Amino acid sequence: MARAVKNKELVNTRLATSYGGWMYCDKCGENIGYLCYSTYDRLELEYKCNCGSRGNILLDFEDSKPGQACDSELVIIKNRFCCPKDQEPLITILDKKMSDYKLEITCKSCGNIYRKTKNGH
Repeated sequence: MARAVKNKELVNTRLATSYGGWMYCDKCGENIGYLCYSTYDRLELEYKCNCGSRGNILLDFEDSKPGQACDSELVIIKNRFCCPKDQEPLITILDKKMSDYKLEITCKSCGNIYRKTKNGH
């Protein structure tokens, strides 16, 4: 069932569909990752593409619940960042396409807010 998007801000970024699928840098057109459709409640991503463009994404839904901060790390399964509680895939970041990024994603099933950063050169 489709979810009703509440907030959707894309800066220098485009998505393959309204709230998921492949993510692309608008400046160079490079694929920067993949956002799973149904497993996240909220996403904030700020990044710098290797082409020099800075972009960001903010997405949440009408039925999103407030998440709770946690100290747990996302686990990597088949190149995807997954929730450590249920191993559900949340997002894939193509690390080699970005010089730096700051990710904050809320898992829909457990409500934990996971953070991940990469500091560039």
